[in-house]
Amino acid sequence: MTTTLVLPGPISDEIASGTRNPLECAAVLLARRVTMGDSVRLLGRSLHWVDPAAYAEQSALHLVIRSEGYVGALGYAETDGAVPIWFHTHPGEAGLPLPSHHDEQVDRDIADLFQLRSGSGFYGTLIASPRGSDFVFSGTLQHETGGVSSIDRVWTVGERWRLIQSFAAGPSSPDSIFDRNIRAFGPAIQTVLGDLRVTAVGAGGTGSAIAEQLVRLGVRHLLLVDNDELSASNLTRVYGSTPRHVGRPKVEVLRDHLLAIAPDLDCNVVQGMATLKPVAKAISASDLVFGCTDDNAGRLVLSRLSTYFLTPVIDLGVLLSSDSEGVLSGINGRVTTLAPGGGCLVCRNRIDMVRASAELKTPDERQRLVDEGYAPALGQIEPAVVAFTTAVAAAAVNELLDRLIGYGPPEKPNETILRLHEREISTNLALPREAHYCHPAQGKWGAGDEEPFLGQLWPGP
Repeated sequence: MTTTLVLPGPISDEIASGTRNPLECAAVLLARRVTMGDSVRLLGRSLHWVDPAAYAEQSALHLVIRSEGYVGALGYAETDGAVPIWFHTHPGEAGLPLPSHHDEQVDRDIADLFQLRSGSGFYGTLIASPRGSDFVFSGTLQHETGGVSSIDRVWTVGERWRLIQSFAAGPSSPDSIFDRNIRAFGPAIQTVLGDLRVTAVGAGGTGSAIAEQLVRLGVRHLLLVDNDELSASNLTRVYGSTPRHVGRPKVEVLRDHLLAIAPDLDCNVVQGMATLKPVAKAISASDLVFGCTDDNAGRLVLSRLSTYFLTPVIDLGVLLSSDSEGVLSGINGRVTTLAPGGGCLVCRNRIDMVRASAELKTPDERQRLVDEGYAPALGQIEPAVVAFTTAVAAAAVNELLDRLIGYGPPEKPNETILRLHEREISTNLALPREAHYCHPAQGKWGAGDEEPFLGQLWPGP
């Protein structure tokens, strides 16, 4: 069981800032707990610092806090349905984020209170020390019925994305086959790539190109989601496909191809649609999602998932246009990055809501609405060319690398537009609309699997 603490950028920044205080300081971090298979995700909701007046003692090596410093936060935890995590710092660049005997005694003293007053039955701990502009950590999660598990990873999603392994895990050495990558961006990023849990929704022209690039970069945990079987017309752009694969599920064809490249790849497949609740729940266990679907309803689900599960989504679109004589006149690509703090696909008007509504209905319901003129015709075949789908896929993978490494501008745009026919690339930045679900004031950041799931209605099984 792997436990990941997921933090939106503002909370992670507060924690990093707190570690640079020369005195030990403390707070209660509230997080929603979500279990999916063999993984637990703690979705950071809010951070409640101890009031300075509540410190009985405070130094660089020690602190004692009166109960009024944290009891109020436990009330917020109960109201929010959150797990309370007792957070404090061990200052100094050489500080060790490991519990002292005093820390262990404090845990024994307050664990029952945290579990009872929050109503969650859980008590978490988090200790952090500064390392440059970032921090290192150790943490645990304890249930009232007994048993303590470690918090294994912290995944920060803001302008930059950072995956930090628990201090107790120790350093790891990337495989020598990635020597050229390491020469470009160092061993730490290579280790992060190897540990990321990535999902590609769509295994067609863009999805297969992205998946192959990710595996060659070193990603070793991959989920592939696609409902379709490979057709003859897919052979011109789906990586790993050959004529003998026609009729097989796309996800299986792509999985086999990727395993031939990297036999150590942990690759799972789901032959289904993201618009089905069980499939969407499976995707929610990911650190990162590439949206390579061409349906509006699927994009709507991924857009909501980004907010509710603090999951970065890199959504792609490719549109080829021809004039009345069939001459190619427009080659347009889009790479939109969704993460807490940015506008969702609805805010950006990147989703046709009428089509999305129709796509969420059963096939019989859709056909009836189309026949009656109340829904757009669905299932239209759009042109696609491997050179253009691959170019947009490469731009999407570049976005991931920039977010991890930080080689681009410090203030990162959250959308890239490629006008390949004009040899032109532009970027833009969109913020959430007020009163929309992706706006922080709506309280949906890290809401997790509350019902209705993702705050929307779902078609039947």
